[in-house]
Amino acid sequence: MRHQCRVAKLGLPADQRKALLRSLATELIRHGEITTTLTRAKAVRSEVEKMVTLAKDGTLAARRQALGYLYDSKLVHKLFEGAKERYGDRSGGYTRVVRTMRRRGDNAEMAIIQLM
Repeated sequence: MRHQCRVAKLGLPADQRKALLRSLATELIRHGEITTTLTRAKAVRSEVEKMVTLAKDGTLAARRQALGYLYDSKLVHKLFEGAKERYGDRSGGYTRVVRTMRRRGDNAEMAIIQLM
């Protein structure tokens, strides 16, 4: 039983799942929105929320945590510069998941995840 397990396993081993979520979070922060499956979008949402919360904090320790998670160090600097004015009045909910049409090949539920 998987009672209270928060993140879907996505059909991947733990190391591959963590790498997938890191790359999706990096690309979402870089581009502002990405199109992926609904399950992956819901899984990456919590990771991106944590990164934005770290960026709002703005301390050196938070910056080092974000550098350890995201793949691009220049992107971390860009995120930390703009987070205070962009998300300063929000106390959460930095992302939006919008469902789109199903994928043609395997009929998977697709979604667009956006930074607010």
